[in-house]
Amino acid sequence: MADLLSQRDLPAARLAAVPPSARPPRDPGRPALADRVPEPGVLSPDEALGLFLDWIADTGLEPYPAQEEALLELFAGKHVVLSTPTGSGKSLVALALHFKALAEGRRSFYTSPIKALASEKFFALCEELGAERVGMLTGDAAINPDAPVVCCTAEVLMNRALREGERLDAPYVVMDEFHYYADPERGVAWQVPLLTLPNTRFLLMSATLGDTSAIERRLAEDTGVPVASVRSGERPVPLDFEYRETPLHETVADLVASGRSPIYVVSFTQRECAERAQALTSMPLTDKEGKRRIAEAVGGFRFDTAYGKELRRYLSFGVGVHHAGLLPKYRLLVEQLSQQGLLQAICGTDTLGVGVNVPIRTVVFTRLSKFDGRKVGLLGVREFQQIAGRAGRKGFDDRGWVVCQAPEHVIDNRRAEEKAGGDAKKRKKLVKKSPRPGDVPWTERHFRELIARQPETLESRFRITHGMVLELLQRDAEDDDPAARNFASIRRLVERSHEPPETRRRLLSEAAVLVRSLHRAGIVRMVRDVRTPYLWATVDPDLQIDFSLHHTLSLFLVEALARLDPGSPEYATDALSLAESILEDPNAVLRQQAEKEKQRVLAALKEADVPYEERVERLREVGHPKPPNLDYMLGLFEGFRDLHPWVGGRDLHPKAVGREMFERYWSFHDFVREYGLARSEGVLLRYLSQLYKTLARSVPESARTPELDDVLAFFRTLVERIDKSLLEEWESLLHPEAAA
Repeated sequence: MADLLSQRDLPAARLAAVPPSARPPRDPGRPALADRVPEPGVLSPDEALGLFLDWIADTGLEPYPAQEEALLELFAGKHVVLSTPTGSGKSLVALALHFKALAEGRRSFYTSPIKALASEKFFALCEELGAERVGMLTGDAAINPDAPVVCCTAEVLMNRALREGERLDAPYVVMDEFHYYADPERGVAWQVPLLTLPNTRFLLMSATLGDTSAIERRLAEDTGVPVASVRSGERPVPLDFEYRETPLHETVADLVASGRSPIYVVSFTQRECAERAQALTSMPLTDKEGKRRIAEAVGGFRFDTAYGKELRRYLSFGVGVHHAGLLPKYRLLVEQLSQQGLLQAICGTDTLGVGVNVPIRTVVFTRLSKFDGRKVGLLGVREFQQIAGRAGRKGFDDRGWVVCQAPEHVIDNRRAEEKAGGDAKKRKKLVKKSPRPGDVPWTERHFRELIARQPETLESRFRITHGMVLELLQRDAEDDDPAARNFASIRRLVERSHEPPETRRRLLSEAAVLVRSLHRAGIVRMVRDVRTPYLWATVDPDLQIDFSLHHTLSLFLVEALARLDPGSPEYATDALSLAESILEDPNAVLRQQAEKEKQRVLAALKEADVPYEERVERLREVGHPKPPNLDYMLGLFEGFRDLHPWVGGRDLHPKAVGREMFERYWSFHDFVREYGLARSEGVLLRYLSQLYKTLARSVPESARTPELDDVLAFFRTLVERIDKSLLEEWESLLHPEAAA
């Protein structure tokens, strides 16, 4: 299988697997859809639909009216916008579209917002359609990439659509969780395929779409194909909603006692998830038989990291943890145990709302406000309903429950009032608690409004980046059409966007600024073409084939590297620091680095008998470690900002996570142990994977040196060793006899 994976794709392809034994075996008595796939082109669309419906009947399923309507519209050749509640069978409709494509001998794509969901759907489709027919591309992993059915993240499809346009072989595309179209940072990835793939039939799915009439109208106009909107508010498992003013442990105990577990306890920070999981282990959530079954299901799973041992203890009490801070193998193990009904409670973040398969009966919101990166605010309707909609397990529950906890200060005040009882003197002495500073309190009225209101209308979030410009210029070069003139693809994409005219004009101006920036950096060259009277803008042909500029400040990395001396002994580590400076901060890691540095400085100050007040003042200035060439980097960036107005208020993020690991030659586990990062192993792994990709794909070949190649090899090996390989699990599906 090594030929399916390029060397640069290998490390991150090992980020998200669970040993095959952790996955529940496929029901051998259930008819396999893979056996029903006809020879390509033999059947008409109606006959293919009949074949698929026969398979559904043989499985014992009975399609809902919305499913039937969506299937008929898809096989009639229309685009379909499918908006139905969670658990109402949207995945079955998507499977039908993949089946239709296979029956026609054509290709289909499934896209999702996160790699975890793309991985989950990949294995699900392998089991339904046969592992040899399904591939995966996530930007990190490339497994069986030439397969007729491809699972990928939305950004992967966007980049291919930008580069290839109408030439991309994508007759059918499923876009899951389509409400991400309105995401401020990533929404463009859901819009670009709609603009650039006029020959594609789309299935756009979500449980919380809101009003999509404008999107449907544009899609029909741009492709000349009708759009069928299929909507239903009928849930297979109805929901009951409750507002509680009891402490969380009492709420959970009551839910378990009344048979409403498994419970997903929603928090909005990883620290809160761990604290709540720890608290729940003191409660009798599962009996001896339950513990025995958990131990049997976990079997020989390797909890071989610092947090793994803590997680194993939680699991032994029937308590799971689920958030982005976990290593992928741990997160997937929790999902598998929950699918087997072995966990009574799972403490997690709002990742549940992205469609990850964690079957639960009750969702408990510990709060209705969260920090969005800038400020604390109340949840939006879509955000709330995405999470709440996961309650209720189809085929297991006749209803699901959504419980909202009152703010902690409200619960504490009520407790104090109950304790005072009818004693007037005690009531008079009560001092009521207030919300925590900076928090935004909520009431039962807010809770009821989130239940009743419709999701917000999806708004276009189109934008232009250096990476997009690079892909479009390369497409123009491959089209090689002198009649199209320079920047034809850029102009066409902006003009087709779903933005109003004044915004499109601004975007064209921004695109021109970005092109000039690329030209100054030497990435874009002006070449005279004898067929035309003007210079032709082309991408430097000496760049590596997978060169990319998909970080906002990638261009600064390219220009700054050109200022360094490749002969310097510090060249490789300085290049590493430049790459780190353009990545988003892994805040959980940096906080621990800063705390360790403060402890070191404090010890030195005490040894030097520095007065207490001065020690406090000095400690305020201590932060996480910075690279030794910090001042030089900042000077380069100021010069870069002066030359490139588009930078605006963006800043560098200098840090020394990767540099410290490389210079000390630390393993992943060494670093986790040194900084107490057991609860943030997933954050560190994701950061190191991004750092590796940036070094591999955003550093031009001309800037490579043997020493920098050593840095690349270090991080490639580091990331590769952390988690089991996706390839191993895929191969076990492709060749089960070998796995046995």
